[in-house]
Amino acid sequence: MNIVTGAMGSLIPKLGELLMDEYKLHKRIKKDVEFLKKELESMHAALIKVGEVPRDQLDRQVKLWADEVRELSYNMEDVVDKFLVRVDGDGIQQPHDNSGRFKELKNKMIGLFKKGRNHHRIADAIKEIKEQLQEVAARRDRNKVAVPNPMEPITIDPCLRALYAEATELVGIYGKRDEELMRLLSMEGDDASNKRLKKVSIVGFGGLGKTTLARAVYDKIKGDFDCRAFVPVGQNPDMKKVLRDILIDLGNPHSDLAILDDKQLVKKLHDFLENKRYLVIIDDIWDEMLWEGINFAFSNRNNLGSRLITTTRNFDVSKSCCLSADDSIYKMKPLSTDDSRRLFHKRIFPDAGGCPSEFQQVSEDILKKCGGVPLAIITIASALASGQHVKPKHEWDILLQSLGSGVTKDNSLVEMRRILSFSYYNLPSHLKTCLLYLCIYPEDSTIGRDRLIWKWVAEGFVHHGDQGTSLFLVGLNYFNQLINRSMIQPIYDELGQVHACRVHDMVLDLICNFSHEAKFVNVLDGTGNSISSQSNVRRLSLQNKMEDHQAKPLTNIMSMSRVRSITIFPPAVSIMPSLSMFEVLRVLDLSNCDLGKSSSLQLNLKGVGHLIHLRYLDLQGTQISELPTEIGNLQFLEVLDLDNNYELDELPSTLFKLRRLIYLNVMLYKVVPTPGVLQNMTSIEVLRGVLVSLNIIAQELGNLTRLRELKICFKDGNLDSYKLFVKSLGNLHHIESLSISYNSKETSFELMDLLGERWVPPVHLREFVSWMPSQLSALRGWIKRDPSHLSNLSELILWPVKEVQQEDVEIIGGLLSLRRLWIKSTHQTQRLLVIRADGFRCMMDFELNCGSAAQIMFEPGALPRAEVLVFSLGVRVAQEDGNCGFDLGLQGNLLSLRHDVFVRIYCGGARVGEAKEAEAAVRHALEAHPNHPPIDIEMTPYIAEGARDDDLCEEN
Repeated sequence: MNIVTGAMGSLIPKLGELLMDEYKLHKRIKKDVEFLKKELESMHAALIKVGEVPRDQLDRQVKLWADEVRELSYNMEDVVDKFLVRVDGDGIQQPHDNSGRFKELKNKMIGLFKKGRNHHRIADAIKEIKEQLQEVAARRDRNKVAVPNPMEPITIDPCLRALYAEATELVGIYGKRDEELMRLLSMEGDDASNKRLKKVSIVGFGGLGKTTLARAVYDKIKGDFDCRAFVPVGQNPDMKKVLRDILIDLGNPHSDLAILDDKQLVKKLHDFLENKRYLVIIDDIWDEMLWEGINFAFSNRNNLGSRLITTTRNFDVSKSCCLSADDSIYKMKPLSTDDSRRLFHKRIFPDAGGCPSEFQQVSEDILKKCGGVPLAIITIASALASGQHVKPKHEWDILLQSLGSGVTKDNSLVEMRRILSFSYYNLPSHLKTCLLYLCIYPEDSTIGRDRLIWKWVAEGFVHHGDQGTSLFLVGLNYFNQLINRSMIQPIYDELGQVHACRVHDMVLDLICNFSHEAKFVNVLDGTGNSISSQSNVRRLSLQNKMEDHQAKPLTNIMSMSRVRSITIFPPAVSIMPSLSMFEVLRVLDLSNCDLGKSSSLQLNLKGVGHLIHLRYLDLQGTQISELPTEIGNLQFLEVLDLDNNYELDELPSTLFKLRRLIYLNVMLYKVVPTPGVLQNMTSIEVLRGVLVSLNIIAQELGNLTRLRELKICFKDGNLDSYKLFVKSLGNLHHIESLSISYNSKETSFELMDLLGERWVPPVHLREFVSWMPSQLSALRGWIKRDPSHLSNLSELILWPVKEVQQEDVEIIGGLLSLRRLWIKSTHQTQRLLVIRADGFRCMMDFELNCGSAAQIMFEPGALPRAEVLVFSLGVRVAQEDGNCGFDLGLQGNLLSLRHDVFVRIYCGGARVGEAKEAEAAVRHALEAHPNHPPIDIEMTPYIAEGARDDDLCEEN
């Protein structure tokens, strides 16, 4: 679906469903529906071609025709959905058996008269739309509207992480730029001048990599400072928000920050930094006035060697950031010809011996147009890349001709837009829509991957490939394609996996312009824009960036009546209109808006029951204490997120009437289903937070055969419940993530024993988490029986386990996809565990806590990719086994460490002096690490200040 195709992609299948016998449409109405379906299919194909041509190259009549058809498709889908809601609350995509459906109809309909009235309404509406569609088609024919013939979309290969690493390196992290910037920061030496506060401003036009350079330097040197912050600003910043973000990032998240004004926040920041060595990076400053306000907080010259880095596109701003003799301006330069060529060819010819001769000249000509700008090089290269196949040379020539005069300092904005536009129009139709949807998010947002995909699904942007394929997985493919084409920037979690994305501000500017032209999204951010009074507002993003700006609530009923989607970013909830104003709302995102009892901006959630078209409802972090029973009216609801609502003690039983729910997230384990309800939720794919309090609930889980993710908690250690659950688990063939915990205080190993005996993990299992007492015999059994069944396991958490043997360490170390391992042992018997160099080759987050009964040692080359490390040391065991120097293999080892290193030293039974020696030895080894990872060492039991070295540390 593209913006110019409107609702075509979801409307056409619904028209096909209307023709099914179950809706008993009159023969004449069916004939009209068939006509509409055929006509719209033809128009849809034509509109896809229109969407693949730059808008400035389209004839005005083509634009008008496309706009008319788009609006008509929205109106028609509204009509069809209203009919379906009235006639069949279960919707049309997955009709249930006749007995269930007619029972629902009996409860909803007031006799045959109402049923006849609904059919009469849709007959009149379809007749009217048919006439409008005929008028649009006739106008197209009269004016001889010619649909252009664009290029075919380009398919590319996945995995761009290496390319972004290459771009980061070329921007200057390893080489002359790195040396120059580090010299300006004066990070080396101990003379007095290096102890003074130094400010460096990185300046250059958009796309050169200022943020990339600043982020890389930040990651490289942050371990040398007491506190640190990296805060983006953007074009329309709010001073209070920027100051609060700096304080929070520095580690001062006090609750009073929200009520302080600018001057109070500046003073609080000034006082907080007074005796600290800090590193602060303020990214993308546009306004000198903003900097002048922020700068007061950094006026304290405490001579502790603090550093402040700013980035900006404006040279005047950079000068205002660097008024002291100790300050420096660093001018970003484009990449050299050789570096540009290296980056470009790495994307298109990653495995070849270089650029083939037939492409060399056109490559050089394209690179000249890119002007050494990394953003331009990466996006153009991604448009030309096509998996293992190189695009034909004539397509390279077409691209070259479209790039204009090329990027230079004077025309960088215009030509960068042209380059990004080429990449945009090169996207398949459905990806254009998904990309444009990102303009609902404010600049510099971290956009969670899964929530975004669920929104795409609810908006109707994602369609089934093969029948029965999860829409989420199809949407995940869309998301990955946008990353592969470099239209969005991936954000990696601590396991090196993409969990979110960011939109480069130049891409965001481009898609916001496209969205505005096509009336795709209306953004209200408190900077002077206002909502149209027309009736064609379909999607709203309420941002209200200027927090002091008291905008009036939206009240235009005509504008609200056709809104399909609304996303509110705090504090814009203050202008949120009454829910009763929305007639066809499909997406409502109120995440992190304060709707709690203490809020003066309470939104009456009882009105949500009237939103009968709603597909997506996000209430996570809204501090609500009650969910209205009217939630049961939302028979089309697919996604419900209630996470992080700690006052929410129970859910209404009507929630389990929602048969179309695909995603339910509570996570507080307060959902206590009554017997018989779970079997209704046969569409569910993600279920988080269910408390299994009865045997029947454990049994009914087996009916949810589409589950991909399940997080449950057992109320007690009932063996019968465990047996029924393991049997149910055998029916869940699509399960990818399984998390189990329990509330009982009694120790019970039965569940893991049963899983080891009676369950075979599916090959696509990615995460297995048990917060229940476990024995590693079950895991041993799975791996020894058939290691391939855990070949995709990337996360394993077993907390606690009875004991860990060296055999267990080596067996688990052989899992080739494992990236996170958390294990805590409670009754350890093996005194020495060695992490060998031939295991855990992909491990990034390693935690092994074996208490006071063991020491853990690392062979040279162990954990080569680990970035987070948590382990334990039993001081008495190490001493008794002859390791008096407490050499654990940390020195010169584990070279990928860059995040947290946490060591729990168990001192029980050892002398205080021995415990202190152990702490000093471990700290010395870790402080010598070249990456300077943050180190946290905890001594247990706590050694009181002044304790004598020959005192005995008492056992816990």
